[in-house]
Amino acid sequence: MPKVLIADKLSPAAVAIFKERGVDADVKTGLSKEELIKIVDQYDGIAIRSATKLTADVLKAAKNLKVVGRAGIGVDNVDIPAATAAGVIVMNTPFGNSITTAEHAISLMLALARELPAANASTQAGKWEKNRFMGVEITGKVLGLIGAGNIGSIVADRAKGLKMRVIAFDPYLSQERANDLGVEKVELNDLLARADFITLHVPMTPETKNILSADALARTKKGVRIINCARGGLIDENALKAAIDNGHVAGAALDVFEVEPAKENILFGNEKIVATPHLGASTTEAQENVALQVAEQISDYLLTGAITNALNMPSISASEAQKVRPWISLAEKLGSFAGQLTGSSLTGVEIVYEGTPSMLNTRALTQAGLAGMLKPMLSEVNMVNAPVIAKERGIKVSETRRDAQGVYEGYIKLVVSMSDGSTRRVAGTVFSDGRPRLIQIKDIGLDAEFAPHMLYIVNEDKPGFIGKLGTILGDAKVNIANFTLGRSAPGQDAIALIEVDGRVPDAVAEAVAKLPQVKHAKPLAF
Repeated sequence: MPKVLIADKLSPAAVAIFKERGVDADVKTGLSKEELIKIVDQYDGIAIRSATKLTADVLKAAKNLKVVGRAGIGVDNVDIPAATAAGVIVMNTPFGNSITTAEHAISLMLALARELPAANASTQAGKWEKNRFMGVEITGKVLGLIGAGNIGSIVADRAKGLKMRVIAFDPYLSQERANDLGVEKVELNDLLARADFITLHVPMTPETKNILSADALARTKKGVRIINCARGGLIDENALKAAIDNGHVAGAALDVFEVEPAKENILFGNEKIVATPHLGASTTEAQENVALQVAEQISDYLLTGAITNALNMPSISASEAQKVRPWISLAEKLGSFAGQLTGSSLTGVEIVYEGTPSMLNTRALTQAGLAGMLKPMLSEVNMVNAPVIAKERGIKVSETRRDAQGVYEGYIKLVVSMSDGSTRRVAGTVFSDGRPRLIQIKDIGLDAEFAPHMLYIVNEDKPGFIGKLGTILGDAKVNIANFTLGRSAPGQDAIALIEVDGRVPDAVAEAVAKLPQVKHAKPLAF
């Protein structure tokens, strides 16, 4: 039974889902890093929120970990490169708290516009300062969205209902999508110059860090009000304080800060600042939603192989996982075949998907093929980190998809390019029994199953070869389980693929390679 650690406080409904799905779940919250390292190797999955930090040290200790599920959007507390290197899939729940966060942004905007927190504090202190708090209407004002993704688009919809005019800066926002949202797509400088209110809805990346810098704030419309429910660090807090102090920025409403928990901050103590303690996702509905989603996603992966909302793997549905699994196995074995024959001199690989596999999730198949190909050279390679490792080594990867054209309903072919300009070609298919088969090597047709131990031979098609080969293997007590032959033409190159019952000793492989007809001999393991 798969075992999951719930390391942060989640709704009890999450525990119930794990139990109903047949996953053993332990609830152990508030663990220190040292305590987590001691027990993390017991688990196949971990469910977290924002408190638990899955650092490289923790992930290194998590020898059996397969999946991390973050109940929420941000994964700043997970070392994703380390997880990827370890073959751990990292998932989040990007939609469970979208409405809640969008509503919080709207709430902060309204509170900021009418100075509600300061007015509340004054009134409850026994004052009646009716003339002191002069707010502004939002009707007819321009709201500038920095980021028009899922949350940003909900904010836009709500703002239009409040009769605001909405403009948006988002490099990934198409004009068609902008038209659907009813927003005006603009560049950042245009947004800064025109917006009466600016609200941020982008992730923290090197490109977005301090997107509202001192220079950007100086280019905003005088009297602008700024809302941030996304991530601390998107705004230069020192620059924002200066812009508020000098009267250029009328105020700001912040739910997130550069350092959290924000027990102290240079922005605190100013009535023009509305501050909340990262409450964007803090509603009963949102917490229930993300807890349920993360439990379902982790269970789906551990039980069926389905991948949902992963940050370092392509998504695969439960139904698709059943269809794609044998093709993933084939892709990995074809890659392994090529990798064992190629060594470290490969420079690129083209993967051709014809027929059935071309209609599947080829990103997953390509990652499996790369993992198989690189593993003979780099033992730490896995299906998750293979694309990163290939890129680091300058290996060019390309995919080709096409409809079925030959006798097979579908097949996968790997064309591996070498540094000397030569290529290796190997192709395979999956028969109705679900078992991967080799159907072509070096453009020579054959039909062979993969086996744990095999001997691959390229030889001249001349009489006497099989007898001499059999003698060498027989004398060495190497038992032949299956023997597959293929040739390009009579008297030309031939291929022998031999399944044997155990590992072929190096001395035996060397003796086979010395036979007069043999051009190449290589033991293989799958």
